[in-house]
Amino acid sequence: MVLDTFGDSLKKIFSKVTGYSLVDKEKVEALILELQRALIQADVDIGLVAELSDRIKKAVLKRELPKGMSMKEVLVKNLYDELVWFLGEKKAVMGLKKQKILLIGLFGSGKTTTAGKLSKWFQTRGLQPGMVACDIHRPAAQDQLEQIAKRIKVPVYRDGKKAEDIAKKAVKKSKENVLIFDSAGRDALDKVLAKELKNLGKVIKPDEVFLVIPAELGQDAGKQASEFAKLVGITGIIITKMDGTAKGGAALAACRAAGASVMFIGTGEKAGDMELYDPKRFVGRLIGYGDLEGLMDKAKEVGLDEDAAKRILEGKFTMDEFREQLKSLKGMGSMSKMFDMLPGGSSAIKKKLPAGFLDDQGEKMKKWEHAINSMTPVEREDPDTINSSRVSRIAKGSGLKLEDVRSLMKSYKQIKKVLKMTKGGKSFKRGPFAKIAKQLGMGV
Repeated sequence: MVLDTFGDSLKKIFSKVTGYSLVDKEKVEALILELQRALIQADVDIGLVAELSDRIKKAVLKRELPKGMSMKEVLVKNLYDELVWFLGEKKAVMGLKKQKILLIGLFGSGKTTTAGKLSKWFQTRGLQPGMVACDIHRPAAQDQLEQIAKRIKVPVYRDGKKAEDIAKKAVKKSKENVLIFDSAGRDALDKVLAKELKNLGKVIKPDEVFLVIPAELGQDAGKQASEFAKLVGITGIIITKMDGTAKGGAALAACRAAGASVMFIGTGEKAGDMELYDPKRFVGRLIGYGDLEGLMDKAKEVGLDEDAAKRILEGKFTMDEFREQLKSLKGMGSMSKMFDMLPGGSSAIKKKLPAGFLDDQGEKMKKWEHAINSMTPVEREDPDTINSSRVSRIAKGSGLKLEDVRSLMKSYKQIKKVLKMTKGGKSFKRGPFAKIAKQLGMGV
């Protein structure tokens, strides 16, 4: 999951608050100390930690309680509100229109991979992207972009020896809605790189200039954002590798403090593992509330029928429906990430799933499809009719081992049971968080 360690710390803090029967000044101050430790361990700047702490204290301890709300409810609401502010506050908005986007950043920031992910993002929203290989310095950078382009079926423009020439020809020749320019990076933002990026900008005249920053930079991300903004100008930030470090929260907070808007975050290695940044939904995932809106968006991206997706989330699907949606489910990314988007998915729900269920599902899902295809219509409609002799027949008919079919049956039953417990996330709103969830606008 994104920011596992940091997220686990926040879940414990929120769980502790909701478990209190009464909240007083001492408990508020103790929880703020826990939050400070979690933030500092995640490499957040101490000055920013102090600022966040003061805001929470003022909101909870130094103001009159709103009518009809207890200190406990005010504390949870303000913890959530201040974390949203701390990590960016504003939801990113990306226009779905004809445009040119220039990606800039230091060497190793992930610009080339990001160009492919950004192309995929526009592609799934009905636009026709094209990529331009303007990195002529890094060996094989253009070939890497070509390989990425082939996987997502997007054209690449690389005709020319100089970056400016490649860009000029691409602008003149391309017919795509969106052109994404991959530029060169260096070990530091020096005068040579600044001049090169400025010249490229004059040729392209981009609508957007996105600075690509790896999450592992932590609090140093703010400094880098400020330097690039001063020397070459940027319109937004893309933070990559959020799944590989605990410092992503520090990077987000540092960019917010530097006045730079985070537009996208990269959450994995696959082409579809990038999302438009929404601090409210992001914090919801961190504290264990989940992100059902994001999960439904992902389902739509891969063509999963919305009604079917809701039935699956609520554990109301038959084997027939499960079979029809397996391919789409694979396209949504890893099962582990999908469960992170469910309330409590990263802890309580995962513990109730079969061992190894959240591991790579590729081969397993193929076997499951074969097994389901070998079932009778009655068996697919009512899997409870499948006894040991039928398991043997299904295994023989699908060319699988008995344990493969048993694995399907066990996983199918357990996942249905777990999802029914959450009722698509609705049960969460009936628990101790119900009133607070409503006040936070956490709709399902």
